[in-house]
Amino acid sequence: MRSTILERNEFVGRTDGDELMTTQRLYLSSIEAAYKKEFSATVTKIEGNKIVLDQTLFYPLGGGQNWDLGILNGPNGQLNVTEVRGRDIIEHTVEEVFDLEIGDEVTGEIDFQRRYAHMKMHTAQHLVSGIAYELFDGVRTVGNQIHTDRSRIDFHPIQFTEEMLLELQSEVNDKIQQGLEVADSQMTRDEINAIMPQERTNMDLLPTFINDLRVIIIGEQQDMCPCAGTHVRNISEIGQLEFTGKKSKGKGKQRVSYILK
Repeated sequence: MRSTILERNEFVGRTDGDELMTTQRLYLSSIEAAYKKEFSATVTKIEGNKIVLDQTLFYPLGGGQNWDLGILNGPNGQLNVTEVRGRDIIEHTVEEVFDLEIGDEVTGEIDFQRRYAHMKMHTAQHLVSGIAYELFDGVRTVGNQIHTDRSRIDFHPIQFTEEMLLELQSEVNDKIQQGLEVADSQMTRDEINAIMPQERTNMDLLPTFINDLRVIIIGEQQDMCPCAGTHVRNISEIGQLEFTGKKSKGKGKQRVSYILK
């Protein structure tokens, strides 16, 4: 998939009792929300060194994007968050849990340098995927992995030459210089399909029961893709992209690596 797909159904988990609770992902409320660094929350579950909150700014591993790091400040001290995972319930793994109970109020602060690197890398992935589709006969993005210092995209079906990669790199960097804005919107499958071909957005690969989606839009439909990742406001923030290598992954699939400068 090009990136994480977000269902608009409530994310539901359970506390140590039977009462249902909703986990709110604060970074998804808007593009601007991805720039927030601090938040407050209530502890809803503790299991070993994993803490669940009623709401969070921490991005969990998913959609090819790595998790956020940061700290939680509880009533009795600071906890270092080393890993964040989950879908319905987001678990914040900390080095050690001490003097923390369900119902406690905490404040959290994400490592924004790491978050912002992911935002730029992920937005770059959308841009590269959209331009590659246009340049090379509808080539599809079938996987991606976002890191702070390097990232990669898997394309199919294609065999890139050095000349093709240089053309793609040039087109991407030219587009970055145009400073297109990035927006998000809630759309239905039918609304997206009326604008973009299903194979471009990978809509045809989604389970049919998923209907309402968060969609990331670059410029005036330069790219449109269902995604629950974090992104920059404007592609000019990406900087300059450079492809650093390509590798065959078999059966017409190639993996392309890139960095940002």
